[in-house]
Amino acid sequence: MKNPFLSQPSQPESPIASPQHSHHYRLLNIFRGSIGNLVEYFDWAIYAAFALYFAPIFFPAGDQTAQLLNNAAIFAVGFIFRPLGGWLLGRLADRKGRKYALVFSVCLMCLGSLIIACAPGYAVIGAWAPALLLFARILQGFSIGGEYGSSATYLSEMASSEQRGYYASFQYVTIVLGQILALTLLLLLQHSGLTAAQLQAWGWRIPFVVGALLAVIAINLRGKMAETTAFVEQQDTQSQLGNVRELLNYPKALFTVVGLTAGGTVSYYTFTVYMQKFLVNTTAFSKDDATLICLLALLGFMLLQPVVGWISDYLGRRRVLIAFGVGATIFTVPLLKQLAQPQSIASALGWYFCALVIVSGYSSVNAIVKAELFPVHIRALGVGLPYAITVALFGGSAEYLALWLKTLGHPDWFGYYVSSCAALALGVALWMQETLSTSALNPPNAGIEEV
Repeated sequence: MKNPFLSQPSQPESPIASPQHSHHYRLLNIFRGSIGNLVEYFDWAIYAAFALYFAPIFFPAGDQTAQLLNNAAIFAVGFIFRPLGGWLLGRLADRKGRKYALVFSVCLMCLGSLIIACAPGYAVIGAWAPALLLFARILQGFSIGGEYGSSATYLSEMASSEQRGYYASFQYVTIVLGQILALTLLLLLQHSGLTAAQLQAWGWRIPFVVGALLAVIAINLRGKMAETTAFVEQQDTQSQLGNVRELLNYPKALFTVVGLTAGGTVSYYTFTVYMQKFLVNTTAFSKDDATLICLLALLGFMLLQPVVGWISDYLGRRRVLIAFGVGATIFTVPLLKQLAQPQSIASALGWYFCALVIVSGYSSVNAIVKAELFPVHIRALGVGLPYAITVALFGGSAEYLALWLKTLGHPDWFGYYVSSCAALALGVALWMQETLSTSALNPPNAGIEEV
């Protein structure tokens, strides 16, 4: 399909391994990789979704904001270990294969969920309870840090050249779907006949057991994935694989990843992960109503991802990112102030979805943009490591910062912080080149190899 807005140089297609590697077969492998991504982010999301229930179990008695603050601190620590996962699993993906790293990543996530599901509370083992919770989140942080770069690389290399934006957007479809399933499970448990006391005492453990079991299924599916032709060909032609020292030879690409991620991830975590607690702790919705609002809004947000990704295949990634930067810079503060006002469920849902429409300009294209910046032999490391570092600094701290500013009596300051970060992403988007036409994936490396 010829792009009507951007001319691209004519490039020969990379060879496909064999005739049976059809469009259907490519889609099957994208599905297998995406299901694993879904399970990883379901396991990651249930921590945030059920925090209102299990925070009192792992921390000493106190007011709700203090307990959530302690829980958010461990949530943030999990992010600190994402760069280590991005580095080690990114290197693994560039050396041993995308498939190898993706299977190992989901194994670590499974172990972390099992630990949380079985961990005794503070009343039983005292300070060891939050220590166990911290250890489990470290494992999951390591896992999710390696997942992003390897998954983004796999999807971008597996997709056909004309539809990279569309197919790469499914990374965030599965990320958001993981959050939706976490909230759906929460709603089911809230209306399953369990009392609030039972849900807080032991019912919150159920989703972590479910997450661990789903991870076993994901391990099996990922074990059947094909390796990308791009990786196989670079193994045949290059003896020197990428490392951090070589990564520093791409300062412009690194700065682009960091700048876009800093602005995009703060907005993303503000309007996805933190919003449930915001609606309960600030707007005074019940836990059930806040969960329902978030579930419906995230469902619409998920459906937006492939639409905006498809648009980026025509208009370009840069224009989509600029739209996000302008919208998030101007409207974040007014939207948060509006959502903080007492209102109906329908009204809150409408304002919340408006915010997520803006965030879609980042979430739908950020994976493919980063994959298009780096050559194949260093792509997983180049996408994963700088992203993980930036998310650890900005995304993981967003919820903690919001709650901390609330305890200081200045909750409105957080909106200005989010807006300032979005302005940084806007500046980078205005400065960067259009990756659709300058992609390091050209000539397309969208083939697959049976392994």
